[in-house]
Amino acid sequence: MKTYIRPAIVLTLLLVIATGLIYPGLVTGLAQLIFPYQANGSLHTVNGKVIGSDQIGQYWTSPRYFHGRPSATLTDDGSKSQPYNAENSSASNLGPTSSTLIKSVQERVKELQKENPGVPVPVDLVTASGSGLDPDISVAAALFQVPRISKERGISQNTVQQLVNDHIQGRFLGILGEPYVNVLDVNLALDALKR
Repeated sequence: MKTYIRPAIVLTLLLVIATGLIYPGLVTGLAQLIFPYQANGSLHTVNGKVIGSDQIGQYWTSPRYFHGRPSATLTDDGSKSQPYNAENSSASNLGPTSSTLIKSVQERVKELQKENPGVPVPVDLVTASGSGLDPDISVAAALFQVPRISKERGISQNTVQQLVNDHIQGRFLGILGEPYVNVLDVNLALDALKR
């Protein structure tokens, strides 16, 4: 029995050191060296204060800003809705035939059509993402919001539309996914516009 215990302990310690210390340290060091912005959370700062991340959506409610997707996140105890609560990321788990989902989507469509009567509402403005924290919207969703933002800020629709066009992120590797707009990035650019 003693002949097996010692090698087992030594092997366990070696694996703990290799996989628990050396490998994570190496990966962390390389990430900091090669991708420091991403490795540190893709954080945006304004006047030295962190205001958000490219990776986690925020709850924008002012009509002066672009809005993200609806969020399905809940309070920490799970008792009620709390949009964009990063501490309790979750999806609604409502399927396409769910009457609750259909009703909430119809209500959102009706509300958004008040902004742009007769214009089809992009699906990502009325359905939540899988995590409930999606930081991005489709190009169509961003363009749908241009008239409201233009009116609220007193700037031309062409200016706001150009801002959206300037912030379109392309497909990954040129072929994967769809073009999108990061809501935080475009809202920061909106605030930076000179009138």
